[in-house]
Formats: sequence, C-alpha cells, structure tokens
Amino acid sequence: MAAGTGLRVDHAVTSGTFSLDGETHEVDNNVWVVGDDDECVVIDAPHSVDDILAVVGGRTVKAIIATHAHDDHVRVAPELRKRVGAPILMHPADRPVWELTHGDELWDVDLSDEQSIKIAGASMKVLHTPGHAPGAVCLYVHDLGCVFTGDTLFQGGPGATGRSFSDADLIKDSIRARLLTLPDDTVVHTGHGDDTTIGQERVNLE
Repeated sequence: MAAGTGLRVDHAVTSGTFSLDGETHEVDNNVWVVGDDDECVVIDAPHSVDDILAVVGGRTVKAIIATHAHDDHVRVAPELRKRVGAPILMHPADRPVWELTHGDELWDVDLSDEQSIKIAGASMKVLHTPGHAPGAVCLYVHDLGCVFTGDTLFQGGPGATGRSFSDADLIKDSIRARLLTLPDDTVVHTGHGDDTTIGQERVNLE
C-alpha cells in the first residue's frame, strides 16, 4: 500500500506465545511498520526483535507504538527500544497489564485519545478504544485509508473479552463510537489474522 508521499505499510507475521490468567497459547502476531524509505514507526513488538528489524530494514525507527499491553504485543518492546533507540508509546490505562510482563521497566511516552503522531509527512491519529484492554488504542492513517486495530477489531468482529482487564460491552461501545465512524472502505489491519474493512465489520456488528 503506497501513497504519493512514499508512505507505505510493511508487514510480517511472527510466532510465539500469549500468556494471561494462568494460561499460555501459541499465537501468530502481525507486525506492522508504517513509514517511507527513510523513517518509520513500529506498531506492537511481539515475539522477535529480529523479525521486526527485518521489516524495518535500514530505516530510522521514530517510535514503537503499543496498541495494548498484552505480552504478545509488547514482550520485546524494551529490547527493541535498546536496539533502535526509539521510545515506546502506550496508553497509561494499560499500566497494570504492562506490569504483568515488564514490572517496573516502563514505557516512555503516554498516548492520549485524539493525539496525532507524525511519520513520513503523514499523521497517525490515536483512538482510545478500551474493552479488550483498558488502554487499547487504534491508529488511523487517513493518507493510507487504513486503521491499525490491534486486538480491538478483527475480521469477523470484536476482539476477545473473556480475560482479566477486559469488558465485552465496552469493546462494542468503543468500536461503534470510534471505528464505525470511519469510512466504509477503510482497510483494517489487525493484530492477528487477515485484513478486513470497516464496511464489512459494520455488517458483522449489526
């Protein structure tokens, strides 16, 4: 996916585990990198720093953005931070979830709703979408016609809410208020699995 500015989305899938509430499962996570030939941001840092850096290539990483703090999305964030010298950005409401994995080793910058993150001449808008986790966020890039939803919205409907720190009613409210207001042709890049569109998920939610 490309825009006139050279802005694009690069993608890989990396495999590992997800652990919460005393259970561990094997999972495949999407790694999303948004930028141009010179600079980029990394969305989530799951299982392997080397897998992420293979997508980054020789570009300067400006930020590591966590869509939420479940361990399969932030496990290697501190190591990636050391390797590339970029700050970790996360919504502060996810601190109790972050601490399950990283304890007192914190992220660097708090995300806030409606915040704008500049990358490669474009703007990435932060949408706070609690439900899957208290500090879950989605990232909308108007110039690319896409939104990165982490585990808030998947092909087929909302993310899981059967675990600690989650709320089934809240995630549906978040999706309706913050995501279904986007254009129907907006491509949804998810934390796991295949892409979808806002229009398709509008049908699924209705």
